[in-house]
Amino acid sequence: MTGARRAVLWASGALALIGLSAAPASAQSSSAPDKELTKAAAEAEQQLHQTFTNLKFDDFGPAPVKGPIYQAVAGGKIIYYAPQSGHILFAAIYDKNGVNLTALAQDASTRRKLGAVDPAKALAIGPAGAPTVIEFTDPDCPYCRTLEKFWAAKEAEGKPVRRLIYFVSGIHPEAAAKAEHILCSADKAAEFKAIYAGATPKQLHKCVPGREKVEADADIVRQIGVSGTPTLIVDGRLISGFQQGELEKFLEQPKVPVKPSP
Repeated sequence: MTGARRAVLWASGALALIGLSAAPASAQSSSAPDKELTKAAAEAEQQLHQTFTNLKFDDFGPAPVKGPIYQAVAGGKIIYYAPQSGHILFAAIYDKNGVNLTALAQDASTRRKLGAVDPAKALAIGPAGAPTVIEFTDPDCPYCRTLEKFWAAKEAEGKPVRRLIYFVSGIHPEAAAKAEHILCSADKAAEFKAIYAGATPKQLHKCVPGREKVEADADIVRQIGVSGTPTLIVDGRLISGFQQGELEKFLEQPKVPVKPSP
């Protein structure tokens, strides 16, 4: 069994166990006879196998979670909270049809937060009119540099994008200084590409507007809840990390031409 398969099995199975065994766990604190607990557990296990017929479960038993489970957002991520037993759950919930409900909730949360992003205040790289993505990036992030090579390759294929850049400066120690250097350069797009290609200027540019932009970007990063780089918002969906397959699909989608204003 591959690691990915085990992850899906855990995500689907473990959360199913939590939901279905909540009643036995709650009953355990009452005066119900053991035989009633055994019967409830057997019924829950049978329901589990009937609902998730495509998964194999190696073990079954009561979970420590009690009572209702609530959904919350912390650091831009969906989490689940069970106040009765004081548990926080970091997991993905799938329905019986295999739909990732956590991912859907994550996308909805991201769309609500898009109001914090003002495209006019972003560093725009790429031709106007091209498909647009919002990109949270770090000059010292190796995966961000891999993403930069990907965009360059797609541009060479005649598939450019317009990227609205926001810098994440709280992960690597020199990220803020390098971001300020880019923003203070005469040709920001050219310097961006040079830094992401590995250039190491002897002296980094500094300026008040650049520093203020880095600070403003950091505030947006906190509001959106970006915790890693690269993070992209594509068609209203949040993509964490360099997910080449997702980006390939986005670029292959037919784009509706923008009609000129009258």
